[in-house]
Formats: sequence, C-alpha cells, structure tokens
Amino acid sequence: MAKVALIGASGAVGSRLLRELSDRGHTVTGIARNPEKIVALPGVTARKGDVFDRQGLADLI
Repeated sequence: MAKVALIGASGAVGSRLLRELSDRGHTVTGIARNPEKIVALPGVTARKGDVFDRQGLADLI
C-alpha cells in the first residue's frame, strides 16, 4: 500500500478521502490546522499544518 499525505483531512471532502484511504489500507498523514478534528482511523496519523506555511508543510510531507 501507499504512504499518503492528505492536506485538509478534517474538511468535508478530505474526511471522506481519509476514510477511503484508510479503508483501502494506506498509511496516511492527515494534515489540518486543527488536527484534533481529524477522525481517528487505522493507519492515520494526525498532524497540525497549514497550507500557507510552505516550510512547515514541506517538513510534514
């Protein structure tokens, strides 16, 4: 399976993608400004990140 970084993992679309990736057995780093809003799922690690913080986002990815 793949390792995936998902930006916006707590949003409407991101949360659905996150669940699908988890269900398919991928290892996912879910990135959101509020990582506590990321649903706890198998293979998912929640991380705090912001799309406007280029260096911070690059470090997470």
